[in-house]
Amino acid sequence: MKLLPIKIMILAAAVLANSACRSDVRPAIVPGVEVKTPETDAVKNVASKHRLGVIGEVEPIYFLPMKKPFLARIDTGAETSSIDVANRTLFERDGEKWVSFDLINREHGEKYHFEKKVLRQQKVKRIEGKEDRIVVMMSVRFGGEIIRTQFSLAERDRFSYQGLIGRNILTGRAVVDTSISNTLK
Repeated sequence: MKLLPIKIMILAAAVLANSACRSDVRPAIVPGVEVKTPETDAVKNVASKHRLGVIGEVEPIYFLPMKKPFLARIDTGAETSSIDVANRTLFERDGEKWVSFDLINREHGEKYHFEKKVLRQQKVKRIEGKEDRIVVMMSVRFGGEIIRTQFSLAERDRFSYQGLIGRNILTGRAVVDTSISNTLK
């Protein structure tokens, strides 16, 4: 008979110990007092140090001098940004490699022809294997900021988004939250 109260006490102690360790317990809301969690403060602190703040998984990018934006997937795993191009042709100019290509905005129909000096060729890992891509310097407007940076020329016609924004644009400019989209103008 004495075992039953001991079992109850052990069970009660276990329940209390378990509830004290739970991380989802929130402090009570007190009027006029702001409760700050370390996670929220850390995200706000990091975002405030980046010019564009928090951006989403898909954002608009403008390839200058074009007037309409391209929707681009944000990819923190990609080192270099890329864009889908058409009619890509390699040629030589003054002893250097150049490439001509058309950039056609699938959503708006706007088309522009570019001729750019080839900076390098880059191997890109894909599901199907490695792919060689030409890398050129492009001027873009991203979140109100004009950026001159490298883009690999890809064949992205089977992808939903014509552009992919990599770390060469994101680093030091934005924090990415994949639960949101289209935060930039």
